[in-house]
Amino acid sequence: MRGIAPLAVLLCAAGGWPPTKSPDAVDFSGFDVVIMGEVHDNPAHHVNQAEWVARLAPTSLVFEMLTPDLAQIAERLDPGDGGLGQALQWQQRGWPDFTMYAPIFRAAPEALIFGGDVARADIALAFSDGAARALGDSAPLFGLDVPLPRPEQEIRESMMAVSHCGALPPEALPGMVEAQRLRDAALAQAVVGALLIAGPPVAVITGNGHGRTDWGLPVALRAAVPDVAILSIGQLESVPMDAQPYDVVTISTAPTRGDPCAAFR
Repeated sequence: MRGIAPLAVLLCAAGGWPPTKSPDAVDFSGFDVVIMGEVHDNPAHHVNQAEWVARLAPTSLVFEMLTPDLAQIAERLDPGDGGLGQALQWQQRGWPDFTMYAPIFRAAPEALIFGGDVARADIALAFSDGAARALGDSAPLFGLDVPLPRPEQEIRESMMAVSHCGALPPEALPGMVEAQRLRDAALAQAVVGALLIAGPPVAVITGNGHGRTDWGLPVALRAAVPDVAILSIGQLESVPMDAQPYDVVTISTAPTRGDPCAAFR
């Protein structure tokens, strides 16, 4: 919508694609939608997001963590309200400490709030009957009526198995991929709403997985709005050794964590 991405973003840094930049060197100019990825429990990633939102001054914020109904609640509350996290059922719904996210809301107090999360019943329907069935009539707009190419399907199932520590039965993997496709499309649907109601630029707060330019939110969004100018930022915790599916990446130190597979045991 705003033309070609700035040369500063397109140039490859040493080490290959995509360019690795410090958080304060990321250039937002010319983009309609800026996807600000994260590892959910990394405090440094949320510090970066709050600073980026303040610099971008978006017309609207789209949160993966909010359903549309909860986004309406956020609209009615002061972002400086200490009870915002509780009102949004943030941690009750499984998201990390809201104090990490609160500065993001405060960074753009005039921005409209949109939710890209999906109801559990719809996730279950996507798992059993497919993402297209769960999204309904708008599914073709976001490409959900087209099956994934077999190689992509296999890669995504394999990644889903690894990310769940091998605890998922093989027959569950296709359904998990369909649930992920639904979540990408729901985020894209929220972004389209934000663009139509408030116009660009739109900031999206979401996990790195949804920001992938090869099959995440950007693909679903471009299916609906082909000329939209998107910048996808992947926030990583180590320097990548191979190509990454983002337009630009930043590196932040990982927090101390326990065994991520312990819960699956």
